[in-house]
Parts: sequence; C-alpha cells; structure tokens
Amino acid sequence: MTVRQGAGAFWRWWTAGTTSSVGSAVGAVALPLTALTVLDASAFEMGLIAAASYVAWLVVGLPAGVIVQRLPLRGAQVGADLARAVAVSSIPVAWWWGWLTVAHLVVAALVVSFANVLFDVANATFLPAIVGREQLHARNSLTSATHAATQLSGPSLGGLAVQALGAVPTVLVDAASYLVSAALLRSLPARRVDAPDRWPPVREMIGEGWRYVTRHPVMGPTMWTATAVNFVCGAQLAVYPLYLVRELHAPAALVGVLLAVEGVGSLVGATLTPWITGRWGTARSLLVASLIAVGGAFLVPVGVGWPAYLAFAAGNVVFAGGVVVLSVTTRTYRQTASPADLLSRVMATVRFVSWGAIPVGGLVAGALAELVDARGTLFAFAGAAVLAPLALLFSPVRRLRDLDDPDLDGPTARESVTAAR
Repeated sequence: MTVRQGAGAFWRWWTAGTTSSVGSAVGAVALPLTALTVLDASAFEMGLIAAASYVAWLVVGLPAGVIVQRLPLRGAQVGADLARAVAVSSIPVAWWWGWLTVAHLVVAALVVSFANVLFDVANATFLPAIVGREQLHARNSLTSATHAATQLSGPSLGGLAVQALGAVPTVLVDAASYLVSAALLRSLPARRVDAPDRWPPVREMIGEGWRYVTRHPVMGPTMWTATAVNFVCGAQLAVYPLYLVRELHAPAALVGVLLAVEGVGSLVGATLTPWITGRWGTARSLLVASLIAVGGAFLVPVGVGWPAYLAFAAGNVVFAGGVVVLSVTTRTYRQTASPADLLSRVMATVRFVSWGAIPVGGLVAGALAELVDARGTLFAFAGAAVLAPLALLFSPVRRLRDLDDPDLDGPTARESVTAAR
C-alpha cells in the first residue's frame, strides 16, 4: 500500500476531512431541528433518525473492511462523498416541493450511513499510507483536534443559520462540504492494490479480521470499551435535541451553542492526549479518561433553568474530553500494531461492533424517552457508561502502563495473528 508522497498529500487529506466535518457539524444541528420544528417529530421518530445515521455499521460494517481492501482507497472515498451529497441535497428539494416527511429523513440518513461506513474505513486505512509510523500519533491528535474545532464552530454556525435561514435550507451547507471534500480527495495519489490472482472468500477474510481483534489482549478490551461509550453516544444523539428543545425550552441558537461546547472538550482532550499518554502511559490514560467520561455523562442532565444549561455544557465538555483521549489512543494503537494486510479489516471489525452500538443506543433511548422523559433517559445511559472503564479493569490493560507493553499475560499480538490465520 505504498502511496506516501510528502506532506502535501496529508494536508489535502486533512483539508478534505476538515471541510466535510464543518458541513456535517452544521447538518447535525439542522437535521434534528428540521425533524422537530418542520415535521414535529416524536421522541421515537428522533431515535429512529439517529439510529438510521449509524445502522449501516451493523449491516455492512464487517464486509466493509474486505470491500475497502479490494477497492482503490481514493475512489472509495470520492464515491462515498458524492453519494452523501446527493442524499443530503434531496432533503431541501423534497421540502421545496412539499414532499418532505420523517420517512424521507430516515432514508436520507440511511444512505449517508452506508456511505459513511465505506468512507470511514477507507479514510482510516489511507492515513498510514501517507504518514510515517513515527508521526501517526501526532497526526491522529491533530485530526481529532481539528474535528473538535469544527464541532465547536459548526453547531454554533448551524444554530445561527437555522435561525436566519430556516432548518431545511441550512442542510445544503452539509451537501456542499461533501462536494468540496470529493474534489480534494480526487487530487490525492491512488493506492496501488497488490491483488492476488484470486481473493479468498469474503467470509474467510472477515473471520480473519474478527479473530485477530477479539483474541488480541489489547484490541479486544478496548473495542468493548468503545462499544459502551458509543452506546451512550447514540442515546445522546437522539435525546440531546429533545431534552434541550422540549424540556429546557432552549431557542435554536442556544441549542447550537450547547451542542457545540462538546468541541471544547474534544479540542482540549485531543490537544493534551500526546502529553497525557507520554506522562502517564497509554494504558493508564485510557482508564482515567473512561472514568472522567462517566462523570461527564452524569453531569449533563442535572438542574433546571439556567443552571441546567450550565450543567449540560460542563458535562458535555467533560464527557467529550474523556472520549477523545480514548479515541485517539486506541486508533493510533490499532494503526501501528495491526499487520498491514489486516488493517482495513481490523478497523472495520472494531467499528462494526463499537459504532454499531450507536443506532442501538439511539433506538433504546428514543423508546425509553417515550416512557419516562429525556432527563431520566440521560441519567439511565450515564449509568450504562460505567461499563466502559469496567471493560478495561477486567482485562490485562489494567496492569499495563502502555498498550504496547510486551509484558502481557495471555495471548500476545503475534499469537493473535496466528489464531486469525
């Protein structure tokens, strides 16, 4: 997978991702507000839309690694961007013609979801091809910090745009960002795929990636930690807009700001991750970060009136900060520790399980919010967040300083490769 052509390739890759992230952050405010204010969606319908945005990981998450391994990485990313642009653009078109329904939003979210799966696996697999091993941690931290900055500015801009233009026209910003991203990615060098005369059966290749991850002494437990965190994130995606609009009665601009403060925590966490992991070690940092995230989740639904806004903002910051330390550290470890021929399948396996928990969390939270209320639902899922540190505490990771510590009880990474074969 030799592609590396200097720093220019990385910065084009980074610019494409940044542009797309800004548009998606704006769309993350515009889409739920379209459902709530234009279509008067119920709590369950909000959960359905949130679930549709991630359900593709449960459907094609595992084969995505095999598909990406067989396709040109650049072409897979460009094609996914174009598919997402078309799906998102259909929302304002349907609205202008008077045809927009909740079902249309769900279908559009499904199309974007399936495109996201291929794009994200290809994108994560492509980075080690344009960045040296010694730079991966720093580049991943930069990418996460940039994503955090876009999450900080995007929702605020989205909230203001919704207030000025309306929810549906604002969705076009997201569509435009995908087109810009596609144009930039198209300028990147293509990966040469060293294809065998005959590819092994898809099921066999999927099983190889699955066995490698689940039997790995570090990747297995960290995958389950990420799964617990994303289960909670799915609930938050579904319930946050409902909680802010219908229980705290926040105006659209304030909703955008309160959702955007997540970016503050993510930015701080991504910026400090290299220092934190260097000082405490990558394994210990994961344990501390997961505990911090739990505290943030419990703080989010506290209070009424203006104190509730402040608690929501503070909890959102703390939760996001803990999560991004987990994300950067585990992603870098997978990219450096995985064999090159297994990397796309490792990334797909982990995301199939962990990101597959997002739609499940969204559906469960939407159903629970119908029975109780949004505040009670958020407290319930804060309790579920405790599973994240428990997955690490009941694994070999709890005895390590760093994830790549060779002094591990149980199967080693090399034995995991042998088992996968």
